[in-house]
Amino acid sequence: MKDKDPKPDPERIEGESTMVTSLEELYPAASRGGVSKRAYLIVIAGNSVGEMYQIRKEEIRIGRDRSSDIIVTDVGISRAHARIGQKPEGDLFIEDLGSTNGTFVNGEQVKDRTLKDGDRIQLGRTTILKFSLSDDLEEGFQRRMFDSAVRDGLTRIYNRQYFEERLASEFSYAYRHFIPLGVLMMDLDHFKNVNDTYGHPVGDVVLRSVAATIQRIIRTEDMLARYGGEEFVILARNTDAPGALILAERIRSAVQEQAVPIAGGVVRITISVGTSTLENRNVGKPEELIAAADEALYHAKRLGRNRCVQATTG
Repeated sequence: MKDKDPKPDPERIEGESTMVTSLEELYPAASRGGVSKRAYLIVIAGNSVGEMYQIRKEEIRIGRDRSSDIIVTDVGISRAHARIGQKPEGDLFIEDLGSTNGTFVNGEQVKDRTLKDGDRIQLGRTTILKFSLSDDLEEGFQRRMFDSAVRDGLTRIYNRQYFEERLASEFSYAYRHFIPLGVLMMDLDHFKNVNDTYGHPVGDVVLRSVAATIQRIIRTEDMLARYGGEEFVILARNTDAPGALILAERIRSAVQEQAVPIAGGVVRITISVGTSTLENRNVGKPEELIAAADEALYHAKRLGRNRCVQATTG
């Protein structure tokens, strides 16, 4: 496993182009009536509905390739699909980069088109982005909507639906490029006893505490989600079978050592982990990767719990 990198700003779009400090500098038409607005692309259809990408550079590129500023893994997206740039007078425009399936604005296929607030941009078969000029209030509302759609209400980690969307895109990329991808399925041992003994409010505290512990261990590029009840799942990029097992053991050990404070004492709990990995196309579908990790998890349970088991795939 690689060392954990500093956590990046999820709103920041990296690249070589000059960064601007305000949209008025990039797009003067956005500041009218004394209200300063910023330019965004908002996903309104496809994977990650509700996600916002702020346009902070003089040019951003959209495509399937990992070097793109905005990566879209929808069916029909070209590696370099389209770009957004700035005209001399300050307006922003979108240009198709010779994509296989074209770029559409408000239902019309375009080579290039000046963007206006509210324009809908379709890329691929299902991805639609809305070009929006938003002030602080509108931005905050949109981000809260996205957050509520993709995060678990109790633990604040990602929810199962968003995990499954990410798994599909990550699996597709890893399979195509022969890059390993790890999945860890985790289940708290005898969690029902915690609820029965201390009550569900304490059980909720335990779930939040365990989620926070796991989140501190994984890397920035990994994804933790609540899969259901007391089950958690991790999607670990560029992680082979030995790496997945090492990560699983680190998590198991940390949870075992954790003492969750409650009124009048502490609660201790253990966790069982099953791992599976995509390596050299040993599995053909993301569902097979999940099923293998799930079977390994239940094998760990049958062996006595509080242990890690690695699936045999391929």
